[in-house]
Amino acid sequence: MHSYEQAKQVVDELRGRIHTALRDGGPDAEDVVELACLLEEWGMRTPATRELLERPTAQLTAKDLIRLGEGLLRDTGFEPTFALEPSLWTALERALEMVERDVQATGITGTLRLVIPDWDVSGQAWVEFQGVHHGNGIRPSAGSDPQWALASVADATQEVIMEMIWGVWPVCSAHGLGLRAELEHETAVWRCAGAGTHTVAPVGELPPERR
Repeated sequence: MHSYEQAKQVVDELRGRIHTALRDGGPDAEDVVELACLLEEWGMRTPATRELLERPTAQLTAKDLIRLGEGLLRDTGFEPTFALEPSLWTALERALEMVERDVQATGITGTLRLVIPDWDVSGQAWVEFQGVHHGNGIRPSAGSDPQWALASVADATQEVIMEMIWGVWPVCSAHGLGLRAELEHETAVWRCAGAGTHTVAPVGELPPERR
């Protein structure tokens, strides 16, 4: 039997290997069966674990291993880390470049970047402004869709900037109210809560403030 911490570490390693193998061709039977056994030890019994433990390993085809590997990851709520999928980090960096246009358009200056703080054991990305990160962490999965990435990064940027300037950002020029980043018809936009709620601009396209 494994201790909880040992089992958790092994489970995380196995899920990472299975994810990578699924992406690159197909998982190894030993990894898939070992993960099923550990999940059973934890009392997590799913259709995938039952099939893997009831069928002889030699009878599992490559298609079976792909299907069952995907099932195990889905059933355990697996999300790849930035280390496993660097493209997720790249997507967030591209989103930050778009959001930075809005920051500059509203007259705010300062350095923005993505960081993973040492204290965040979940491995989320945080937007840092002027050396400070605050507000909302961004899960790696947000990088799986460009518009989701834009909305998530815009929200995190808003939080840290408002903390630093002690004020509302960005602001609707028509109503003087704060905007919020939302997905509207699968597009990341800035919306104002005033006058029945309206869309001001797509994220990354706020008009320059008049001086």
